[in-house]
Amino acid sequence: MRASRILATLATAVALAGSLAACTSTVSMDAAADANDPLCADVIVHLPGTVDGQDRRWTDAQATGAWGDPASILLTCGVTPPGPTEARCITIGGVDWVVDESAAPKYRITTYGRTPAIEVYLDNEVVSSNNVLDRLGPIVNAAIPAESACVDSESVLPDEG
Repeated sequence: MRASRILATLATAVALAGSLAACTSTVSMDAAADANDPLCADVIVHLPGTVDGQDRRWTDAQATGAWGDPASILLTCGVTPPGPTEARCITIGGVDWVVDESAAPKYRITTYGRTPAIEVYLDNEVVSSNNVLDRLGPIVNAAIPAESACVDSESVLPDEG
């Protein structure tokens, strides 16, 4: 009798653990090529629990972060740094960011002038890009030194006057 009670208790515990595991909402992401860079680890350990009202979620890839349910902010460290570009470049949170607006209102925003680079995907219908970058920028700035900065085309083109 005692053995059957123990087995029943174990079976219940296993079933409960399985149902709890099914309730976890891990965000599936891909690690970037340079995700193992120690500077990425420094960024990831300092990521906040909340960004623009969105709670942080677990991810299944190295050097990544996600916030919101469904995820409205995705961060990946270790992406290839962008080269010179004519894409819009903004400075928020002490960091230069290159903005890809091709899928607006969802934006891909990548650090400029820092290696490794960090890429942030965000849904501007759910969160404010300015608030997100203002929150993440100081963390990036503290962990990954700037090697170069954005410049506008007027400062690099010859004056034709």
